[in-house]
Amino acid sequence: MKQEQEMHEFWMRKALQLADIAEQHDEVPVGAIVVRGDEIIGQGWNQSIGSHDPSAHAEMIAIREAGKKLANYRLIDCRLYVTLEPCPMCAGLLVHSRLQQVIFGAKDAKTGAAGSIINLVEHEALNHQLDVVSGVLADECGDKLSAFFKRRRAEKKQLKKLLKS
Repeated sequence: MKQEQEMHEFWMRKALQLADIAEQHDEVPVGAIVVRGDEIIGQGWNQSIGSHDPSAHAEMIAIREAGKKLANYRLIDCRLYVTLEPCPMCAGLLVHSRLQQVIFGAKDAKTGAAGSIINLVEHEALNHQLDVVSGVLADECGDKLSAFFKRRRAEKKQLKKLLKS
């Protein structure tokens, strides 16, 4: 069990590095990787703001890359590591891609679709269910998101002050 936790933390740190790249591009700092065996076959970070694409979530980008690498839209025996619980759009993608497991860091109380507000990835009526591991490096993942939004709110407040003067 400890070895499995260490493995999850190892891969989640890789996803956190991608979240840093997202933040450097002024995107919501979420990173994701697809792992098959002991190899990263897909990676992504949020790019919705810069690309003007609401589907450009970290999970979407990582899964697209993995599918191209495997030359298959089914990602059998693959795991997704993502710093934030997938939203309903991404959860649907996880089911359709037939991922084996999703491992995420921070829960999303507003749009979480892997157990927080709904659980699409384990829904028994769907044709595929994933194993879910939540809370891996949750504090680090959550703190990164909180700091980003705190900074953004402060920047907006400062801008309003400048515009009033």
